[in-house]
Amino acid sequence: MNERFEQLIDTLESKLNLLLEKYIVLKKKNQSLQLALKEEKANNEDLEEKLTELKHQNDLLKNANALLGSDEYKRETKLKINALVKEIDQCISQLS
Repeated sequence: MNERFEQLIDTLESKLNLLLEKYIVLKKKNQSLQLALKEEKANNEDLEEKLTELKHQNDLLKNANALLGSDEYKRETKLKINALVKEIDQCISQLS
């Protein structure tokens, strides 16, 4: 009977050791994945900032193109100029 218990204990020990090894491997893998996720998030933020800047530059180029006489953006330019004039009028009326 004692032999059987010893075998059960040995089997349990070996399975526990195997489980512990797997836990350690998975823990290391989880840490590396979390680090990779942080790096990807930072990269994503950088790309979003670049996208915002490029959109802003694109708008500026559209405005410059419209001011140079492009028919494509004349309406848009007129609307922006009118909005600026209204804003200036409001500022002047507030100063008065």
